Amino acid sequence: MRNSTLLRNLITILFLLLLSVAPVFAADFQKGLDAALRGDFATAQQEWRPLAEQGNAVAQYNLGQMYRNGDGVTEDDSQAVYWYRKAAEQGDSDAQLKLGFMFDLGKGVAEDDKQAVYWYKKAAEQGDAAAQFNLGVMYVLGNGVAEDDTLAVYWFRKAAEQGFAKAQDNLGNMY
Repeated sequence: MRNSTLLRNLITILFLLLLSVAPVFAADFQKGLDAALRGDFATAQQEWRPLAEQGNAVAQYNLGQMYRNGDGVTEDDSQAVYWYRKAAEQGDSDAQLKLGFMFDLGKGVAEDDKQAVYWYKKAAEQGDAAAQFNLGVMYVLGNGVAEDDTLAVYWFRKAAEQGFAKAQDNLGNMY
């Protein structure tokens, strides 16, 4: 009985500790966002890197963007891929799209159409219109997948229904 009470108390303490730390993480993230919007990428990186290293997917994605674009850091596609992958593996659809793009074009990684399709599909299944469009293109061209016009139309339609103009155009061309 005493052990279960002790365990319950420890769990309660840990829960309260986590609640008290969460606002700090949010404040640090917001500081980074405010800095990035001002163009102060050094401060943004200073705020986001610890969060990214602790597993914050949005901070990881943002660091990937900084490395991809050379915002406040030396442009480095390998580092962009590293951070995109961290966020993508946690289900961040923006990171999944970007990671698919990096594999598609061989930026920071060896070009790999199968990996591109894998990551595009992850983002597409979450409703990302650009990923749906890119996946449709992969099916039209047979890049990383067997050529399949039916699946291409399916993905173009999903993107087109969200107003993605290129998908609407491709869908029209498919008919």
